[in-house]
Amino acid sequence: MTVNAHQPLRRDRSTALGLAPADPRPERSVPEVSFIICTRNRVAVLEACLKSVQAACRAHAGFAAELVVVDNGSSDRTAERLASIAAMSDIPFTPVSEPRRGLAAARNAGLRRARGRVLVFVDDDCAVHCDYLRDLERHYASGEQGLIRGGRVELGDPRDLPFTIKRSRVCERLTPDIHPGGFVLGCNMTMHRDVAARIGDFDERFGAGGPLRSAEDTDYLVRAVLLGIPVEYVPDMTIFHHHGRRDRKAIEKLHRDYSLGNGGLCLKHIRHAPWLLRHFYWAARGALRELAGGPAFDRDLDLSHRPIVGMNVLGAARYALLLLARRPQAEPARQDQQANAEAPL
Repeated sequence: MTVNAHQPLRRDRSTALGLAPADPRPERSVPEVSFIICTRNRVAVLEACLKSVQAACRAHAGFAAELVVVDNGSSDRTAERLASIAAMSDIPFTPVSEPRRGLAAARNAGLRRARGRVLVFVDDDCAVHCDYLRDLERHYASGEQGLIRGGRVELGDPRDLPFTIKRSRVCERLTPDIHPGGFVLGCNMTMHRDVAARIGDFDERFGAGGPLRSAEDTDYLVRAVLLGIPVEYVPDMTIFHHHGRRDRKAIEKLHRDYSLGNGGLCLKHIRHAPWLLRHFYWAARGALRELAGGPAFDRDLDLSHRPIVGMNVLGAARYALLLLARRPQAEPARQDQQANAEAPL
């Protein structure tokens, strides 16, 4: 059975997150962890991802897990395959349909259906290490629970270019001196359900398929920091990213999309997180130095600082337009509310 998840969402409020009750079905035990995987028209890579998660769950069966897989309006045979996998899975498996396009909308649909104490976001083009659950349980049993914790992201295929990975072997916490983009990757991001309830829904203006194309995970990290919730990277809890990008043009497009989202992020949080502007300044300074013969943003991939600056500005402008587009829609509602309040009983 596939669950439809398309009720309206409110943004940026902890009370808006409709996390599933602790035990909606008495006959099923509450899992310790929920893997939330969002997908759209990538059934081939998705099946490999699901097999790796199921294998990790079997390898550490004492830490009960479930899979919540959100089909974000696929037009291929994703829905059919998910129903088949769910029927045969020895791990609790909930397929969810979210027709509204956008990774943030899909993540929100997954949050609404997840029942686990710990929530794990994994992208559909990733494979989970067989010891993932062992690492996860150790961190949440002996370490701090009220935080966002992300793990190591290795390249899944050596033929792919080394992008959207994180190989650091050092455990660290996010500070204003570090750009939040990529500090914890959205393809390997975990948190206690109470943390998710405090932060609220993902902002659907951000993320793949949304107007700002990316940064729904980065926005989540910034909102966590503003609430006093730590963000931690650990060098285990490993996944392997099979992103499939093997030419510079594909990497350059993703580089621009990330910069667009980060520009919108700067404007959104300019009042409460002005330290984000510091990173825009550093990018602008890097671009000027590059014009004078200085180093590129990434020499190995031949990525420049200049697209970062231009796309940051474009992203901020697009976010401003999104704000303006919402205001006329809200005004009639306020007028109706005022009229109702003034109407005689």
